Amino acid sequence: MPTPILMPALSPTMEAGTLAKWLVKEGDTVSAGDIIAEIETDKATMEVEAVDEGTVGKIVVAEGTADVPVNDTIAILLGEGESAADLGSVPSGPAKSEAKSSETKAEEPKSEAPAPAKAEASPAPASNGAGPVSHDGDRVFASPLARRLAREGGIDLSAVAGTGPHGRIVKADVEKAKTSGTAAAGKAPAAAPAAKPAEAPAAKAPSPTGAPVGMTDDQIKAMFEAGTYKEIPHDGMRKTIARRLTESKQTVPHFYLTRDVELDALLKLRGDLNGAAPKDGDGKPAYKLSVNDFVIKAMALALRDVPMANATFTSASRLIHTGVDVGVAVAIPDGLITPVVRKADTKTLSVISNEMKDLAKRARDKKLQPSEYQGGSTAVSNLGMFGIKDFAAVINPPHGSILAVGAGEQRPVVKDGALAIATVMTVTLSVDHRAVDGALGAEVLQSFAGYIEQPMRLLV
Repeated sequence: MPTPILMPALSPTMEAGTLAKWLVKEGDTVSAGDIIAEIETDKATMEVEAVDEGTVGKIVVAEGTADVPVNDTIAILLGEGESAADLGSVPSGPAKSEAKSSETKAEEPKSEAPAPAKAEASPAPASNGAGPVSHDGDRVFASPLARRLAREGGIDLSAVAGTGPHGRIVKADVEKAKTSGTAAAGKAPAAAPAAKPAEAPAAKAPSPTGAPVGMTDDQIKAMFEAGTYKEIPHDGMRKTIARRLTESKQTVPHFYLTRDVELDALLKLRGDLNGAAPKDGDGKPAYKLSVNDFVIKAMALALRDVPMANATFTSASRLIHTGVDVGVAVAIPDGLITPVVRKADTKTLSVISNEMKDLAKRARDKKLQPSEYQGGSTAVSNLGMFGIKDFAAVINPPHGSILAVGAGEQRPVVKDGALAIATVMTVTLSVDHRAVDGALGAEVLQSFAGYIEQPMRLLV
């Protein structure tokens, strides 16, 4: 029977993606592991592998199609001896799960009396392994190659521990399970959990676009004359930014700490270090430090000095991180992404500088992997290059804080009772008050200022 190729889940939070480009056409022969398409998530472009060998019998979803749900059929693969006549045995439309059917039913008119709660249907496992489901109903995330090897070896993926990014199961995990003899297929499913009692209806979620409460899109448009604006539909990135930052401002109690720091010693040290950078055969320096590289390092060391502020809030606990992973806001065309410098407190300025140049370039090319922009305990947002003096940034969970950096400029200061000129930069630390209290946040900013104003401490 022909094999449907499904829209894969490329990260644990992915619900839909854009089929950016097909790298094969109908009639092409492919082998397992061949790259057949490019999928755009909200922040990156990722490749899709063929999970089996065969001939591309039909492309169901055209390239450029946006918001294709995970597990929808995007193409059909013909096996040996199969022809176009066999395509009728596979639905050409999206693979709708029982869960979606139940959601449709839920939209039917109801009487005012609350209906008895029903057990939620679990989506059926995908036939090509793109979205296997564990016995407790959770989706199992695995690479296409790992899924194929598991199917061939009779391995139950729901019993395999993944060691890839965010717990994704990779080839090595399947081979380990096969060698150890664990996770054999055919494991009896656990008893279904008892249906939960009916609960009161949840409060209506806010608009993911951040539109004014109570106003529809048509009402907003009606406030402007036709022809006086250009309408640009939200892409996946804009929807994600709107949803996440709306949720942040509505659920995270921000407080803000602002102070000025002097940059003259840092600027001198930066010039000395860049001048001493070794050069390769073409005369290119091994590194070129920016002020932002110093800021990243100083923020990481400040959180290392005040470990209780290196925190993430959850409903049941605070996560106090052992290393400092610093997200750095990078502007990309019509959007924003925050690649993460892992363990920035342990890295030298030159390593941070070169790593950030690579991350920023790939961010603008939408080539980052989810593991490169997810997570982190804090972030840095620098608008100084635009002449912005100071601003307050919005925390992007799971971060517990974010440092907003303004422009360095010459200002009059008083030193030892006399007026002087110094290069001064204003920084504002936004802090999640659920995880970090005011005095603790102030300690972080005090430590940060010490590193910036005595930058030689960043080198030891």
